[in-house]
Amino acid sequence: EVQLQASGGGLVQAGGYLRLSCAASGFTFDGYTIGWFRQAPGKEREGVSCISSRDGSTYYADSVKGRFTISSDNAKNTVSLQMNSLKPEDTAVYYCAAVEGLMTTAQAMGVLLDIMGMDYWGKGTQVTVSS
Repeated sequence: EVQLQASGGGLVQAGGYLRLSCAASGFTFDGYTIGWFRQAPGKEREGVSCISSRDGSTYYADSVKGRFTISSDNAKNTVSLQMNSLKPEDTAVYYCAAVEGLMTTAQAMGVLLDIMGMDYWGKGTQVTVSS
């Protein structure tokens, strides 16, 4: 069965850090673009970051640039999101998702804007940042 599983969420104080992981089963990330999304209560879901497992290109939403880092492991089946200098506004359920055939910058921007249809979605992990 094709599945994505996000993990690593938790409660952290403002200024702290967390590392989220997205693990794939039933398929490999190679050839896919993997994105992290988040949704806070009462707000629309938004794209946070994405990475091409093929060439390693990375993209970030302006709100997290300089604080978050996305990376993939050697096997290209696990993607991590290092989140530093966390702010209360980062509080949300974080999801990872994958789409096949995304290879252009314009398409990556579509992922960040959450207007690119993703093929697979993982279960979310809660991130709560206290002030």
